[in-house]
Amino acid sequence: MRDQGGCVYAALMKTSKFRIVPLPTEIADAALRAAASGAPDHAVVTADSSTGYPCRHCLLWAQPGERRILFPFAAIPSGRPYAESGPIFVHAKRCKRCVATHEFPADFRKGRVIRAYNSDRNMIDAEVVNGNEPEPIIEKFLENPETAFVHVRSVSRGCYTMQIERI
Repeated sequence: MRDQGGCVYAALMKTSKFRIVPLPTEIADAALRAAASGAPDHAVVTADSSTGYPCRHCLLWAQPGERRILFPFAAIPSGRPYAESGPIFVHAKRCKRCVATHEFPADFRKGRVIRAYNSDRNMIDAEVVNGNEPEPIIEKFLENPETAFVHVRSVSRGCYTMQIERI
């Protein structure tokens, strides 16, 4: 099932006490400008399968033949022990940011690691979700008063997928 924002959700998922935070539009737009100007670290690639190339702005997977921009993104800024920059994708043309942020996207339930961070941006917990329900793990992390935010990343590639915050 797809919502008005284009995000895909399982039909019977419950609404949770958190919200999904897709990549900000300002970052996606900056990636488009950088790729258009020929920045060497912003490559335009063509998807060759439907199992890769997820756009972090609209939270949709690419279809074969669709173009994406591959660029480095630091979800935790440099100068912190858990700072890391990794490759992520956004559409090669402007897309609408995912607005359905009240439920975990169904397409990202497999092959993800969920990490909890404190206000100093230090990782304080992590758990792999591979087809399991991510909501109980996220809610468990957010019950900890020390948790400031949660990140979802790819297990296989380590790439940042999205942030999650308390409501």
